[in-house]
Amino acid sequence: AELLRRGGHEGHEGPAGPAGPAGPGGPGGPEALMLQLRRAVQEVVKQSSWWERRGEDCCILGAAFLLLPPAFLLLGSAHLPGLCAGVLLMGVAHAVITIKGAHLASHGGLSQSRAWARVWAVFFIEVCGCFPAQAAVQAHVQMHHAHTNVLGLGDSSLWKLPFLPRAVYLFVAPLALPVITPLVALAHLRGRGAAAGSRTVAMMALGLLSQYWLLVRVSGFRAPGALLCMLLCRALFSIPYIHVNVFQHVGLPVFSPSRRPRRILQMSHGVLNLHRIPLLDWTFGHSLISCHVEHHLFPFLSDHMCLKVKPVVSRFLMEKQLPYQEDGYLSRLRLFYRRYQELMVLAPPITELVGVQ
Repeated sequence: AELLRRGGHEGHEGPAGPAGPAGPGGPGGPEALMLQLRRAVQEVVKQSSWWERRGEDCCILGAAFLLLPPAFLLLGSAHLPGLCAGVLLMGVAHAVITIKGAHLASHGGLSQSRAWARVWAVFFIEVCGCFPAQAAVQAHVQMHHAHTNVLGLGDSSLWKLPFLPRAVYLFVAPLALPVITPLVALAHLRGRGAAAGSRTVAMMALGLLSQYWLLVRVSGFRAPGALLCMLLCRALFSIPYIHVNVFQHVGLPVFSPSRRPRRILQMSHGVLNLHRIPLLDWTFGHSLISCHVEHHLFPFLSDHMCLKVKPVVSRFLMEKQLPYQEDGYLSRLRLFYRRYQELMVLAPPITELVGVQ
């Protein structure tokens, strides 16, 4: 409730201007609309139990960790079905932990304690996700959320490779994400203090080496097989992850830094929800799939709370004649495949962000 009273966001809410879809000021202006919506959402949060605010998402993360022991055992199977089942379990667990867990941790959504929030951020982002927590929070929370679709600041796309053909970009290149991420992570460490950089490298190495050691000791892999298995499991959801990353912002209005709209207008015009996809909703989190608009308006809400306030937010925006944008995964995929040149090759460069999205 305190975060919602502060605006649910610590980012900049720039002045309205004619370059963006800004409404009139005064009692019925964007500030008043955002205040009304914030109060309505705050009322829902106040009436929600701890289970709804945090418990359900913590249980999903716990279930992902419980999948790991059977996954390691199945990966040691001599039979192909058992091996495939192990890869599937390991891939699902890794996606839940490194996407849903890291995303919630970047927003401090796993604990009300600031100290514990920092611990969870280091664990989920650095140990599990192999990326510097500080860089991830800065790129995602301070840039992407504060400056969503603002030219030169907060474009959503971490994956702009306009020199690639569309089929390679959409269906092949994302498989390299498990290799690219730690390399980019090391680049982010340049210029940081020796102590902070050493800690981050140690945390990243802990995550990689512990998985490798378990694959060798428990699953019975030799070195090349263990490395290949790590790559396969970590890349299992990389294609839909990249798709989701670009589908929900790219192709929507882009704003000028000096003439940007107010927050409620910026998010309602520059963010899109995908229709519910059970596997991705529970693996990536509702806030990254079917409740992305709600997440951008109130980024400190958990995945489950975003789902709970979704009817309130959608009804409010539609009553106020503001956009509430939704589309299907396959519909967006067809759009990007058909208009790849326009949306991804000829689009103006905005920023380069890699990390939690």
